[in-house]
Amino acid sequence: MPLFWIIAATLALGAAGYWLGRARALRLTGGSPAALHSLPHAYGAITALAALIPGFALLVLALMAWPGGTILAPVLAVIGLGLALIRITPEFRARTALERCILAGLITASSIAILTTFGIVASMLVETADFFSLYPWQQFFFGLEWIPSFEGGSELGLIPLLWGTLYITFIALLVAVPVGLFAAIYMAEYAGPRFRAIAKPLIEVLAGIPTIVYGLFALITVGPLLRDWFAAPMGLGTSSSSVMTAGLVMGIMLIPFVSSLSDDIINAVPQSLRDGAYGLGATQSETVRQVILPAALPGIVGAVLLATSRAIGETMIVVMGAGAAARLSLNPFEAMTTVTVKIVGQLTGDTDFSSPEALVAFALGLTLFAITLCLNILALYIVRRYREQYE
Repeated sequence: MPLFWIIAATLALGAAGYWLGRARALRLTGGSPAALHSLPHAYGAITALAALIPGFALLVLALMAWPGGTILAPVLAVIGLGLALIRITPEFRARTALERCILAGLITASSIAILTTFGIVASMLVETADFFSLYPWQQFFFGLEWIPSFEGGSELGLIPLLWGTLYITFIALLVAVPVGLFAAIYMAEYAGPRFRAIAKPLIEVLAGIPTIVYGLFALITVGPLLRDWFAAPMGLGTSSSSVMTAGLVMGIMLIPFVSSLSDDIINAVPQSLRDGAYGLGATQSETVRQVILPAALPGIVGAVLLATSRAIGETMIVVMGAGAAARLSLNPFEAMTTVTVKIVGQLTGDTDFSSPEALVAFALGLTLFAITLCLNILALYIVRRYREQYE
C-alpha cells in the first residue's frame, strides 16, 4: 500500500476515534454531559490520541528500520482506538489524561530539539576524530596554507579560512552595527508613529530576502562598482570578487537583525527614565546618549553578537561575492574565502569519506560550531549579567 494511503488511513482512524469516544461517553450517561467527569470533547481527544500516537510511532520506526512494516500502522491505530473505547467510563478523568498527554508531547518536542543538537555534535565529533587520525591536528589548527589535493600531499591549514571568515564578518559588522543601531534609535526615539509603522516593516523586509539574491546583487552590482570606482583606480586589485564586496552586502543583510532587536530593547527602557532626564534639563540627544543607551547596552551587545554568529555562518554571499581563494592578506579588495565555503567545496561531487580531504569538512564544521556557540553563550551571559530590572 502506498505510504500516502497508510498515513491517510491512520489520520482517518484518529478522526473516527474522536467522534466514537465522544459518542460513547455521552451514551454511557444517557446523553447527559453533566454526569461525566470531564467535557465530552476530552473523551474524544483521548480516544483520537490513543489511535494516532501508536500508529504514527510505528510508522516512523518502520520507515527508519523496516519499510515494509508501515502497513501495520493502521492496525496498531485500530488496537489503540479499541483499548481507549473500552477504558471510557463516566468516571474516567479524561481531562487529566489529556493534560498529561499534552505535557508528554511538549517534553517530547523539547527532547527532540535537544537530542538533535547532541546528534549533530556527536556525528561531527566522530568524523573529526577520523580526520585527526589521518592528518596532524597541529598542521590543521596552525597551518598557513590551504591547498587540498585528493591525490595526496594536501595542506589543510585552518588559519587562511579563519582569517577570511573574520575579515568579512568584521566589514559586515562595520556596516550593519552603526546603520542598524542608528536606525533603531531614530525609530524608537525620534520617528512618529506613522513613519515608524512604515519604516520598520520595510527594514525587516531585508531579513526575508534569500541569500542567493544578496549573492547575485554582490556579483552583478556591488562587485563591479567597487572594482571600477575604488580598487582599480587605487591599484588595489582588478577583481570584482573581494572581501569588501561580500562584507558590504552581508552588512546590508544584517541591518534588520541589529535594528529590529535594538529597537525592541530601546523601547523596553521605561519612560520614567526619559522623563527624569528631561526633568533635569537634558536634551533629547543627551538623554539617548547618557540614559537610554547605557540602560539598553546589554541587550544591544547581545543583538550584535547574535548578528555576528549569523555572519560567520553565511555561505552564499561569500561564494558569489568574495570568491574561493584561501589567502592571508590585509587588502580588502582581494578575493578570499571562509570556512563555510570550503565545507561546501570539500563535500561537493564524488568524495571519498576515508580521505582527509573530505573529512576536513567535519573538522571545519565543528570549529565553526564551537565559535558560534561561544558567541551565543557570551551574548546570553552579557544580557543576563548586565540586564537592568525596572518596575
